[in-house]
Amino acid sequence: MAGIVFGAVAPHGWTLIPALCPDAAGVGRTVRAMQELEQRFTTANPDLIVISTPHNVRVEGAICLPRVGRGAGTLHYEGRTVEMNIPMDVGFTEQLATAARSAGLPVALAGFAGNNPNQSVIPLDWGTMVPLWFMGHGRHLPGMGDVLAEPPADDSGPPVMIVSPSRALDRQTHVAFGEVVADVAASSGRRVAFVASCDWSHAHKGSRYGENVVAAESLDGAVVEALQVGDPGRLIELDAALVDSAAIDGLWQALMLAGVLNRVPMRAEFLGYEVAEHFSTGLAVAAFTPAMV
Repeated sequence: MAGIVFGAVAPHGWTLIPALCPDAAGVGRTVRAMQELEQRFTTANPDLIVISTPHNVRVEGAICLPRVGRGAGTLHYEGRTVEMNIPMDVGFTEQLATAARSAGLPVALAGFAGNNPNQSVIPLDWGTMVPLWFMGHGRHLPGMGDVLAEPPADDSGPPVMIVSPSRALDRQTHVAFGEVVADVAASSGRRVAFVASCDWSHAHKGSRYGENVVAAESLDGAVVEALQVGDPGRLIELDAALVDSAAIDGLWQALMLAGVLNRVPMRAEFLGYEVAEHFSTGLAVAAFTPAMV
């Protein structure tokens, strides 16, 4: 039974982590939204997290799945540091890769360090570390953020599986992959959370990527409307030129979530949106809960 028990759209600016930025650097509303998301995650009680991020290992023309036993990473901000070292789920990764390939979807398995997958480790990026801080892994582990570090004696949160989309693939492929995630979750008997780690327009005022406020506000407005009605799938219709002008990184992960929702209809709860001035980026938070868990 079980399967998908929770879904989320979560931003990944590292100033959201209170241990890194106690004053929240102008994104206090989003920090509070992430804390609300954390409460809903805890209530759902998943025993596995599948997180899709634009910032981990990417393979051109394939969806990348690290087949590794651990993930480890470090973030720094204004003299503060957080280090994370988390368990990864090799078995679920292999099941998902097999199912995706059977569905005709291009998948690449990645590893680092040890050749035995259970002894292999993947570096964690901010696109994984920030959401996971609020989803079972919110503790600083000094000295353990290096991929070759000894892991902690105990783990505070559920194992994780990382997914990296490829922008070389068409949008529908990412939706189809999300459907496979939901199918594998259902057959596994696990309680699975799917997290789409997404930042939106990076073209707001002062952007280092190139300011385009009109495009930024237009695109983020469409995203907010889609999340408010619980339909990230409608973002598949976003104009390609607008996507490029607004410099977003959330579309492909959100489309994977849309695929999950195609298999498991969920109630959506939009928790907030604001522009992070530090990053000139739109941040949105939304939670998704199945009608029947």
